[in-house]
Amino acid sequence: MSNIGKMIRFERIFNRSTGRTIIVPMDHGTTVGPIDGVIDMKATIQKVANGGANAIVEHKGLVEEGLRGSGPDIGLIIHLSASTCLSPYPNAKTLVCSVEEAIKLGADAVSIHLNLGDADEKEMLYDFGRVSAECRTWGIPLLAMCYARGEKIKNSYDVQFVKHAARVGGELGADIVKVNYTGSPETFHEVTQGCNVPVVIAGGEKMDSDRDILQIVKDSVDAGGAGLSIGRNVFQHRDPEGLVKGMHHIVHEKGSVEEALEFLTAL
Repeated sequence: MSNIGKMIRFERIFNRSTGRTIIVPMDHGTTVGPIDGVIDMKATIQKVANGGANAIVEHKGLVEEGLRGSGPDIGLIIHLSASTCLSPYPNAKTLVCSVEEAIKLGADAVSIHLNLGDADEKEMLYDFGRVSAECRTWGIPLLAMCYARGEKIKNSYDVQFVKHAARVGGELGADIVKVNYTGSPETFHEVTQGCNVPVVIAGGEKMDSDRDILQIVKDSVDAGGAGLSIGRNVFQHRDPEGLVKGMHHIVHEKGSVEEALEFLTAL
C-alpha cells in the first residue's frame, strides 16, 4: 500500500513522461530572512507554475500563503530541516517538521538537508535515517539536499565530494538527491553514475547570465541528471516565468540552450 502511495505522489513532482523534474525551492526565508522573491509567495508560485515547474519546496508555515485558487497545479514539497545564518553553526540543520505533519498539510513529498563534513554530521545522519524510515512507512517521496561542507572540504563543487554526497543520499533511502553541479558534463556523469536514485542540481549563488544558468541545466541532464532544484536563480530572476519555460524546454523537451533563451528574448 505504501509503495503505491509513494508512486502516486512521485508523479506529482516528476514528469511521468520524461522522468525528470523542475523544482523551485523557496525555503530561504528561514535561512536568510525575507529576501526578494519570497516575500509574496503566492505571486512567485503563480509565476513558476505558469512556467511549467513541477514542484516547489517551502516550510510548513507558508503552505497556506501559497494557496492560489487558480492557475496550473504544482507539487508541494515541505522542507523538514532548518538553520539560520544568524547561528554560529549555520551548517547544522535541525528537524523542525515531521513526515506526518507534512502529510497533514498536503505535502506530495518532503525534503531534508544534510551537510557532510560538518561537526554535527552524525546528528544530521541520524535524522536522515529516521526520516527515511518514516517516509517508507507513510509512502511519501524524500528529497535529500546533500552537500559537502566542513573543515576538510576545500571545494564543495569538487566531483569527489559531490559524488560522495549523492551516494550517501541514495544509500540512506532518499528517492531524489540534490547536489552541487560539478562544472562539466564529464565530471557530473561520475555523480549520476554513482548514485542509485535520480539526481538534480542546485543553483548555488545568484548568477548574472541567463545563458550560464540554462547551460548548466542542459549539461547536467546530458550527463544523466534528472533535472534541477534551483531557487534564487529562478525566484529572483527578472522573469521567473520565462526562465522556467526555458528550463522546461531543456529538461522535458530536450531543447537547446539557444532555443531556451528565446523564451527570454522579449525582455
